[in-house]
Amino acid sequence: MPVVSTPYPPGTPCWVDLMAPDPQAAIDFYKDLFGWQGERGPDEFGGYAVCTLNGKPVAGIGPAMAMGDNPPPPTVWTTYLASADADATATKVAEHGGTLLFPVMDVGTVGRMFVALDPTGAAFGVWQAVDFGGAEIVNESGAVIWNELNTSDVTAATAFYKPALDIDISPAPEMPGYSMLKVGGKDVGGAQGLDNHPPGTPSHWGTYFAVDDVDSTVDAAVKARASVLLPATDTPVGRIAALRDPQGAPFSIIAPKPPQG
Repeated sequence: MPVVSTPYPPGTPCWVDLMAPDPQAAIDFYKDLFGWQGERGPDEFGGYAVCTLNGKPVAGIGPAMAMGDNPPPPTVWTTYLASADADATATKVAEHGGTLLFPVMDVGTVGRMFVALDPTGAAFGVWQAVDFGGAEIVNESGAVIWNELNTSDVTAATAFYKPALDIDISPAPEMPGYSMLKVGGKDVGGAQGLDNHPPGTPSHWGTYFAVDDVDSTVDAAVKARASVLLPATDTPVGRIAALRDPQGAPFSIIAPKPPQG
């Protein structure tokens, strides 16, 4: 079991969450789809639920609430990037063309966070762990396996993420048109342009969850009122599909090819 027991290096995707108009319905949908456990959280955290797999945190689901003068957030999965100092990271994000959607805030005693837009408009979160480090299970069925930046301008994104978050973006030689996100020389995610997306798709971070069987997972999601954005398709890295949950949040699933050798 790929259990994370050490702190995430700064810049590494460490958590994903979903702010939904009906968080209980979202909890129920993903519990049934991925085998998660979860229930509405304490009122002091707005009812935010930390969903678990085999007793360990994998993702969060909370209510979509307005922050200050901003409207409620869109119903999307947000990728959080680890930081050792959220305030210092926020300063770097702003200095290099990013836009903070709200100031750095404490989340009880579990951590400090903010959400921002990169210069191409892709939203992401930053998480400074205190008592909570992030996902404790990754890269197995029912858990996050990949985070992907889909951007209108890969060059602009590359110029932003390195100085702001210490993430390198470099072309993947074996995958034309695709780039890898690297932290300390290690692959931590992917990046690509929007050429393969429908016209008008904005820059965004996407989340992939691992599953054992893509086709049966798609069938189960559709029966639960999800819609299909990309039918099950074979790729060099595994069989994938893209879905939109019943409240409109897009996400992807993959049954990865087993490692060779």
